[in-house]
Amino acid sequence: MNQDFTVTPWDVSGKIDYRKLIEEFGTEPIDDELLARWQRITGSLPFALRRKIFFSHRDLKWVLDRYEAGEKFVLYTGRGPSGHTHLGHLMPWMFTKYLQDTFDAPLYFQMTDDEKFMYKPELSQKDAMSFAYENALDVIALGFDPEKTRIFSDYEYSKTLYRIATEVAKKITFSTAKAVFGFDNSTNIGMIFFTSVQSAPAFLPSVEAGRNVPVLIPQAIDQDPHFRVTRDIAPKLGYYKPAAIHCTFLPGLAGSDKMSASKPEMTIYTIDDPKTARKKVLSAFTGGRTSVQEQKEQGGTPSVCAVFQYYYYLFEADQEKLDDRERRCVRGEIMCGECKQELADRVVRFLEKHQENREKARDRVEDFLVSDYSAVYDKLKRPQDKKEVAKLKKTMKEYCSVKEGDRISVEKCKQFK
Repeated sequence: MNQDFTVTPWDVSGKIDYRKLIEEFGTEPIDDELLARWQRITGSLPFALRRKIFFSHRDLKWVLDRYEAGEKFVLYTGRGPSGHTHLGHLMPWMFTKYLQDTFDAPLYFQMTDDEKFMYKPELSQKDAMSFAYENALDVIALGFDPEKTRIFSDYEYSKTLYRIATEVAKKITFSTAKAVFGFDNSTNIGMIFFTSVQSAPAFLPSVEAGRNVPVLIPQAIDQDPHFRVTRDIAPKLGYYKPAAIHCTFLPGLAGSDKMSASKPEMTIYTIDDPKTARKKVLSAFTGGRTSVQEQKEQGGTPSVCAVFQYYYYLFEADQEKLDDRERRCVRGEIMCGECKQELADRVVRFLEKHQENREKARDRVEDFLVSDYSAVYDKLKRPQDKKEVAKLKKTMKEYCSVKEGDRISVEKCKQFK
């Protein structure tokens, strides 16, 4: 990895040069020709693409080829639930929602609670599973279609995923895992195996359909190493290589290159109350001048301003208005305090609406969450399991898994109606 910055599935730091990252990871840039094709096919070009927030891909052109040939694709993304959701997590999920609506695509959403438990020494299984549920509420609050969206915890869906994961694991050597992820003798064996579990949902649609199904993975670029391995072994297992589209990182309010839970005072969480969120925005780094007079005479520097970046990434969809804000800043016609106050108002309005939808999601969560105790398991195309599935079909529809403290129990669904 470049010495000036670090991007791995577990660590992002430094000032990231996304052009260099494309070269180092071996991905393809999303160029103007691809954007023109996207607009021709969909009739739309969201600002996440126009502004190159989603900037890189693997086999996106192939996915569009298959789509134009009449072969629809499935979306797959996820979340490592080690804490509460912040705005940086929502950004790729919002784009995924756009993809679902635009392409009428089913979504498989993986909560990797097992990985976070194995990676973080201080995190208990109970907490990882609790965060998986809380994070799922944020996903649902964004408005995904319950008929086309399947959210699952690895702990709760392990029977469905495990057979595929072991197929994947059999094709990955420890030498490959060390080379890609930097594992050493101190790495626990759970982490070494985990990329197989994260690969499994990329092949699950094909397993269920009994034929190859194209899969597109919207993701932050730090997750690409996992799926490089997935793509390498896919042909060996007879599956399509999953395609991917990568986004940059939402900057932190301190002016860093990634909003991070390690700096909670500079990170806006979806559960923040209005007062807390407003205080964080008003404390954001701007790079403004030392006095109002200097600002008027010399202008601001929006390229280093965290507040302007939040308009750019999330809170100003209108390009003309964004360009006008940038011009006024550079000319010294707008003060940092004014920009902060307006952004704080927008953030608070967004959070209030999101939190309202998040609470409503508690009553709808069963429409999205699936587990090995749900009827969805019946759909797996495993000839050797036909008798077992037939026998358990009625039972699986009647029962669901319920978290009770540190344990998972199976209870009658009707008890929780």
